[in-house]
Amino acid sequence: MTQIAFIGLGHMGFPMAKNLLKAGHEVTGYDLVPEALEAFAKAGGKAGKSIAETVHDATLIITMLPEGKHVWAAYEGSRGIFNHVQQGALIAECSTIDIETARHIHKIAEDKGIRLIDAPVSGGVAGAEEATITFMVGGAKVDFEAILPYLGLMGKKVIHCGGAGLGQAAKICNNLILGITMIGVSEAFNLAEKLGLEAQTLFDVTSESSAQCWSITKYCPVPGPVPTSPANRDYTPGFTTAMMLKDLKLASQAAQLTSNATPLGEEALSLYTLFCNQGGKEEDFSGIIKFLRAEVED
Repeated sequence: MTQIAFIGLGHMGFPMAKNLLKAGHEVTGYDLVPEALEAFAKAGGKAGKSIAETVHDATLIITMLPEGKHVWAAYEGSRGIFNHVQQGALIAECSTIDIETARHIHKIAEDKGIRLIDAPVSGGVAGAEEATITFMVGGAKVDFEAILPYLGLMGKKVIHCGGAGLGQAAKICNNLILGITMIGVSEAFNLAEKLGLEAQTLFDVTSESSAQCWSITKYCPVPGPVPTSPANRDYTPGFTTAMMLKDLKLASQAAQLTSNATPLGEEALSLYTLFCNQGGKEEDFSGIIKFLRAEVED
């Protein structure tokens, strides 16, 4: 039985940590929110009192935090992970953060002789609960192979993307595509409605033709065709608009860093910013279809 420390018990971290408990591992969790710690303890985990205490005896440490600034705070400083992790432990940083921060913590870990991979995920809260998320891993091949059995308990697919930071690169590029395609799918379904074409009929066509994509077949933004999509729950989030906006900002930063043109990405960033500012922040990102419909009707 591996002793695991899990830092960050939010919407994604909590179900991921629970899946490790279900597999029989001893998991000590830590979160700044007392209610999250209480829920984790009720689920069978051990609640840590601080990051230092949580990671002290762990052989595997997993972090799932909202943004790069939270990763900085958790890893550095006198009470941070880097100053309390035991030699030989392996760290998986699963947050979605900017490339520069990811490479920075890789460098510090290397300088300190600590094993670390970046392993952001895709699949949303439902995927975390069902252990079907995809892990995109950046780091040394030997560390990837060492952590593969544990990530496999929390996800369906684990892909080694290359060296330090390339897991984050894969995640940012994936969600750049996702943000853009969801807008395109939403525009098409809105147009179909205006033309008198039923949503189910358009779904039947596009899900089996050249327009086929995840935003249609798994996450269709209109009620009906895909019963499990948030559209059937009044856009209760599996992945919030605020989180999509964060990832599109990361893609924009990466594009600027590499002098790469992403005109559709910039337009998607603008539209999701407007949707957030008009009250869609906590809705599922597929709710952008309502925003686009309102823009036309206005």
